[in-house]
Amino acid sequence: MHGTANPPGFTPDPKRQLIVRHAREHFVREGFAATRMEPIAREAGVSTATLYTLFTGKAALFTAVIDDAAEDFARQMAGVRAIEGDARSTLTSFAEAYAGFMSDPFVRSIFRLVMAERPRFQALALRFFEKGRDEFGATLIGIIVRMSKSGELRPVTHPSWAAGHLMGMIEHPVFFVPLVTGDEVRVRRSNTEVVGEAVETFLARYGA
Repeated sequence: MHGTANPPGFTPDPKRQLIVRHAREHFVREGFAATRMEPIAREAGVSTATLYTLFTGKAALFTAVIDDAAEDFARQMAGVRAIEGDARSTLTSFAEAYAGFMSDPFVRSIFRLVMAERPRFQALALRFFEKGRDEFGATLIGIIVRMSKSGELRPVTHPSWAAGHLMGMIEHPVFFVPLVTGDEVRVRRSNTEVVGEAVETFLARYGA
């Protein structure tokens, strides 16, 4: 995500973090328009004046909330980069982590919030989605390239297409179906079953 990385030695302001966390709950629950600054300040234990000193307005606070959520998501996936093992176990470990993340109700609530406010915060929404794509996609592309070079997978001409193939088989049942139905329709297969089928399908196409 461009322009949001913290410099070396950066120490987060605990007061600011607390405000952002309370604001996140309000924005997710009430949406941007209905969220008010005063209750957020009260719940965070700061004055409204202090809140406005740290954030120039509701739009600035909303931006901070979405950027903070994106950083949270990046941290959740950081451990996936270190996966080692054969093709099946490596892909399964990544897919399980990805399915777990994408099926998290909180993750869906943030995506719904970003999509609902996209006309008003188009650049922010684009930055949010780009970070997600970079974090997840780049990790899997790196795994695919490594395994393709080692001979564990067939030579993959377009690693990004292959990554999109695997991620798409997971995203649709565990993320998009609940997202568009408001969680009223749930896929009958468990995450483990979705991941197993996705990895087997992927290996049937790309396995050495």
